[in-house]
Amino acid sequence: MIRFFFLALVGCCALPAQGPNALVSEAKFPWTVVRDNLLKMAEKMPAENYGFKPTPEIESFGQRMAHIAGANLFICQGVMGRQTTFSRPAATSKPELIALLKQASTACDSAFDSLSDAAAMEKINSHLGGPFPPEPTRTKLATLNNMVRHSNEMYGYMCVYLRLKGIVPPSSAPE
Repeated sequence: MIRFFFLALVGCCALPAQGPNALVSEAKFPWTVVRDNLLKMAEKMPAENYGFKPTPEIESFGQRMAHIAGANLFICQGVMGRQTTFSRPAATSKPELIALLKQASTACDSAFDSLSDAAAMEKINSHLGGPFPPEPTRTKLATLNNMVRHSNEMYGYMCVYLRLKGIVPPSSAPE
């Protein structure tokens, strides 16, 4: 019986060790992975290849980079309550797009860091996470998870651009 109480006491002491906002912290981890991979990808691609299109029908590497940076900035600012409108960023050069990507990454880091687990469950207008009805039907955390999903999708898509130029993507060539 004493053994049971001792184990229960140890178990209760371990609960606070998870730290505050464990849910948001867990959700932020995949964001940091794709955030870093996107930035490394942007830096690895030579400036002269930012206009590269694998086929004429699809967007160039630079256009894809502008898309993901602009979308992430729009979503993360929206999660923090900053009303913005989404438009294709005007940036086209490698330095401009890397700066935009860093700005979006900072905004998304701030969005995750600004949330407690309780605040992450607040509902917001779901249009921030894609083409959904404007009613506040999605949580802030679901919207950020959708942003991470989209970022991973774009990263995977853009890895093909690098491979076609003979460049190993960051996630395949860890440092």
